[in-house]
Amino acid sequence: MSPSRGNEPTRASDHLTARVDDRGGMIKTLAARPRSAWSAAHVRADGVPDWAWTAALAIPLTVLPSSIWRIAIGTFHLPISEGDQGDGDLPSWLPGELYVVLLSLFSELVAFTAVGLVATWGEVFPRWLPGLRGRRVPPLAAVIPAALGATFLTLIWTWATITIPFGIDIRGKSIEGENPLSLDTPGGVIAAIAYAPLLLWGPLLAAITIAYHRRRRTHPSPTA
Repeated sequence: MSPSRGNEPTRASDHLTARVDDRGGMIKTLAARPRSAWSAAHVRADGVPDWAWTAALAIPLTVLPSSIWRIAIGTFHLPISEGDQGDGDLPSWLPGELYVVLLSLFSELVAFTAVGLVATWGEVFPRWLPGLRGRRVPPLAAVIPAALGATFLTLIWTWATITIPFGIDIRGKSIEGENPLSLDTPGGVIAAIAYAPLLLWGPLLAAITIAYHRRRRTHPSPTA
């Protein structure tokens, strides 16, 4: 005797529901991965003082205002700057709008590496690094680049703070046209406010680098 056709719509409905549930579960899994990665990147290492943790988390925020300012004028062309915002020496295949976004994202990623000086992944290599996963991070492998970066950032942004108001860029060349960071214009004031936090990047990085070095000397990290 053949099966009742009355059950066919129910079976089809059950199959469709199962497919929807599978897709819903996949979407939830994909959505959970960024949150899981974010949480894993912010696991505080043992012995990190509160001030160092706060300073490390503040470093990406010192870069954020200038990144937003660059994207506002370079990508969306908002009229908040009086200076020339041309493409400069960019190659013809790279749109200026895209370059500004990529530069800002890169700046934020570089700033975020400071969190490694207070998080567990700065003491033990994370699992997603083949060949290194679970191994102890040599202290000098973090201290030397961080110290050099802190020195460079402190010098470059201090130099920029001194020279740019006088119409000289960080390369020592005269700024052609209207100075986008001139304090004589509203747009220049906005730009100065956006870039001012960068003065803290180098000193904050230097402080947590010293704290990292001292902590690793007194609290050697076990392998994972």
